[in-house]
Amino acid sequence: MERRTLGNTGLEISKLGYGAASLGNIYRDIDESEGTRSVHAAIDAGINYFDVAPLYGFTLAEKRLGEALEGRRDDVIIATKCCRDKFDVFDFSAERVAASMDESLSRLKTDYIDVFQIHDVEFGTFEQVVNGTIPAAMKLKESGKARFVGITGLPVRYLRKVTEATGQFDTLLSWGHCTLIEDEMETELAELCREKGIGLMTCSPLLQGLLTDNPPPKWHRSPDAVKAGVKELAAICKEYDTDLATVALKYAVDNPHVATNVVGMSTASRVARNVKALETTTNAELLERLLEIAKPIRNMMWFEGNPDNNIPPSDPNQYVPQSPAQTHE
Repeated sequence: MERRTLGNTGLEISKLGYGAASLGNIYRDIDESEGTRSVHAAIDAGINYFDVAPLYGFTLAEKRLGEALEGRRDDVIIATKCCRDKFDVFDFSAERVAASMDESLSRLKTDYIDVFQIHDVEFGTFEQVVNGTIPAAMKLKESGKARFVGITGLPVRYLRKVTEATGQFDTLLSWGHCTLIEDEMETELAELCREKGIGLMTCSPLLQGLLTDNPPPKWHRSPDAVKAGVKELAAICKEYDTDLATVALKYAVDNPHVATNVVGMSTASRVARNVKALETTTNAELLERLLEIAKPIRNMMWFEGNPDNNIPPSDPNQYVPQSPAQTHE
């Protein structure tokens, strides 16, 4: 498994990261032993970056990951988050940052977190996040409880605004913007993070189940035009005896601008399937066709968070995202 350097942290992390949300029964109920086997299979496959949060399963994912990693803590890099404990409950106060750290340390059965991230900063106010939340997290870095501090969120231009205002954090993760049909991670964040030495990460290479041969979940927020376009992408992949999910995963994880791409994998067989996908070679003609067909539906992402934090594209000809009616992780 290829490893990449995470910004200026010095951490060498696997380009495929383990998304532990599924351990919290986010997508389906899984047996704890099944989840533990998937964690061990990931480590054995060379995956060393494990991403989790109190939100996932409302602390269940952290508890299960902590149990699964007993005796193997030194083999992995653990990233968790703070400030979002429920889908609609946010607390970006300094007090909550400190308390969340101690709670996560207990659940994860460790005395330090490698990457401690502020979860979905677009739901806080700019002033609070920049002047209160990030400094509070940095104090935990000074104490040794966190080795490094980062922010996460969806809207890339707001994340850029926060990054430009303060360069004191170490990592940045934006999900869904590094896929076959999304490239704003590169255009909005890659150069800035490189200049500041901030480790850039992403997740959801299949865009919440959209970039597969299967119909997207009923709650999926992509516009109908995107869903129709993706059907065409899937059909073309079949012409080349492959499937859209394999091509999409390979394309996203191989992106050189990000240190890791976090993917959910709740079973050992899913781990094996994802690792195998990275070993494939995508037909050059196929990829060229997919990227060409994707042009009309590129970057038609939705908005999340406070309206003031949803900064539209500077180009008036670009698609202006709409806020979702509901929120799903």
